[in-house]
Amino acid sequence: MRIGTRQVGGGAGVYVIAELGVNHDGDAARAIDLVDAAAHAGADAVKFQLFRAEMLMSAASELAAYQRSAGESDPREMLRRLELPIEAMARAAQRAHDHGLHAIVTPFSVELVPAAEAMGVWDAYKTASPDVVHRPLLDALAATGMPMIVSTGAADLAEVSRAAAWLADATRAGRVAMLQCVSCYPTADADAAIRGMDAIRTVFAGPVGYSDHTRGVDTGGVAASLGAEVLEKHLTLSRSLPGPDHAASLEPDEFRAYTTLARDESAMRAWMSDEHAEDGSSRGARRGTRRELAVREDPRWGPPAKVVLACERDVRRVSRQSIVLTRSLRAGERIGLGDITFKRPGLGLEPWRVEEVVGRRARHDIDADRPIALEDIEAGAPAEATR
Repeated sequence: MRIGTRQVGGGAGVYVIAELGVNHDGDAARAIDLVDAAAHAGADAVKFQLFRAEMLMSAASELAAYQRSAGESDPREMLRRLELPIEAMARAAQRAHDHGLHAIVTPFSVELVPAAEAMGVWDAYKTASPDVVHRPLLDALAATGMPMIVSTGAADLAEVSRAAAWLADATRAGRVAMLQCVSCYPTADADAAIRGMDAIRTVFAGPVGYSDHTRGVDTGGVAASLGAEVLEKHLTLSRSLPGPDHAASLEPDEFRAYTTLARDESAMRAWMSDEHAEDGSSRGARRGTRRELAVREDPRWGPPAKVVLACERDVRRVSRQSIVLTRSLRAGERIGLGDITFKRPGLGLEPWRVEEVVGRRARHDIDADRPIALEDIEAGAPAEATR
């Protein structure tokens, strides 16, 4: 795939994304400082998060355990504090371009995709791990024609395979990459599961990489030695800052060490693949019997499997989105397309099941802004939606 003029995958060398996330803490000036730090640390791109608390959090929303541990007490209030105005985000994206970096954004709501498009500053889109089941959002981003990077934390291989099928046309067009990810903040080395990339490659034909939530500076190098074509790592100005994501982030000097190690491993892997020894044997094969196989056999990096780890179950539950109503319905009322949206937590029907809901009647009174469960709607074939 290509992001701007840069080839990603296909032996082009590892592509490193500095995930700024919410580490700006809602401060426009700090967002600029983070972009500057990413440039000095050697990143290829910076990534922002575009969300609005009222669009993302339903009345049933909860904090993830790691957010409570960081001192948060209310999920909506946390996100309101961490929102970055679109104008400030556009200025930070332009600052990235001034440094020669790509600017990538993660929209968390379908309703925000047009706003992201209208900004005209993004080089690619990325979806957060909880949204691997959010087909309406994936479809909306694929329809823009832009490059997409899809994270897969807290998902099993069947869910990854299903998302890959939804995005098959965009993948064939060279516009999609997928990242193995573990949705624990921070992730212990024992849970790093870097070899989950191997499993993703069995169901997805595009570039594969690793979204890294460990505290280490060497895990990017490990992932690159195992063929990661994209790396994403959180960047903070200081881990001592209050906020939910700083603890799982690298400071600028650490991030520079991270990118250096990853690029060294990526370059070595490419050299070993291309060059041959005098006896005609591939240096890559010879190296594979030493460095790469040693890494593959290290139990810290997991088996070649894509599973939901125990440490991810809490985030999977509170951070996935469900189908919710935009208005309260009385028993017997038919649910129209305009009556639904998608919000956290993942306690109800997942967004990809929207066609099972639209056109059905409410089995009983259903409150607005609450996840819908299958038992809330009448059985039978949905009628044609009229709203």
